[in-house]
Amino acid sequence: MNNIAHTYVDLRSDTVTRPTPAMREAMYRAEVGDDVYGEDPTVNRLEEYAAHILGKEASVFVPSGTMANQIAILTHTQRGDEVFIHRDNHIFYYEGGAAAMWSQATFNQLNGPQGLMTADELEASIRPRNIHHPRPRLLALENTHNRAGGAAISRERFFPLVQVARRHDLSVHLDGARIANAAVALNVDIRELTQDVDSVSMCLSKGLGAPVGSVVAGTRDYIDQARVYRKWLGGGMRQAGIIAAAGIYALDKHINRLAEDHGRARYLAQQLQSLGYHVDMPLVPTNMVMVDLDRSADEFIAALRTREILVGAMGAKRLRLVTHLDVDDEGIERTIAAFSRLF
Repeated sequence: MNNIAHTYVDLRSDTVTRPTPAMREAMYRAEVGDDVYGEDPTVNRLEEYAAHILGKEASVFVPSGTMANQIAILTHTQRGDEVFIHRDNHIFYYEGGAAAMWSQATFNQLNGPQGLMTADELEASIRPRNIHHPRPRLLALENTHNRAGGAAISRERFFPLVQVARRHDLSVHLDGARIANAAVALNVDIRELTQDVDSVSMCLSKGLGAPVGSVVAGTRDYIDQARVYRKWLGGGMRQAGIIAAAGIYALDKHINRLAEDHGRARYLAQQLQSLGYHVDMPLVPTNMVMVDLDRSADEFIAALRTREILVGAMGAKRLRLVTHLDVDDEGIERTIAAFSRLF
């Protein structure tokens, strides 16, 4: 396992990327201070830069995407408040039930295609305010949508949901872990996809290639409170400029190159389809390829590993392959060749 990064084509996730030499150099040269005191100049610069990119007044740097989303929920809600969320959203599906521990919010899980409920479904799920019902407080969205195959969701598709939320005085949080992928795929500025929401999280350690870290962005007052919750959750990282420098480099250098990952994912999907595999492609695909099988996903994963190809499961008979900056054209061809021997 120790040599996987050097010999395997690792398509399990875009979280497996390693810092580039230039990113490592930026980390080495980072000016640092104590961020809990607000004295780390590199962290301060990252937070200002990320807020600008996301179109918000301020942001706060945190260790992980899960912490970012949990801080966001804490900041929007009080105990028992109701959060409206698609049942396949990352916050509900992959964050270990953390909201039950920290915010103690109630999740109202809705359904819908491509990871999005309809405005009518959301409207119908919001109950009258009285002592018998939890207080409706927050709408949680996700873009790109992981379990919907990395689908990039346009502002036009989100906006009817936001309108319903506003009519009912709900705040709106966007899990934008891969929001840069969405913007590149849709050929829009990131701020077009965040302008209608009250808060947004963004991962620096997925497709953008930083080794660690996420940000939460919103109004200055909102982020001031979010810093309190970051402290509660143990997210104060002291001389964090070393890793914040990687985040700045990622935002500077690695957003536009996401198009390369998308192109490789599209080519991989086309080649697997030509081999006879069923590939589920979202309306606007990004860097994920979902392959539906007629046999166990675990079987395929084990067989591919023997050929030094690593992929993940998204269900008993579904594979997920994720392209990223550590997977080049040769890696894609090796993957296609391995699949061709398994069909």
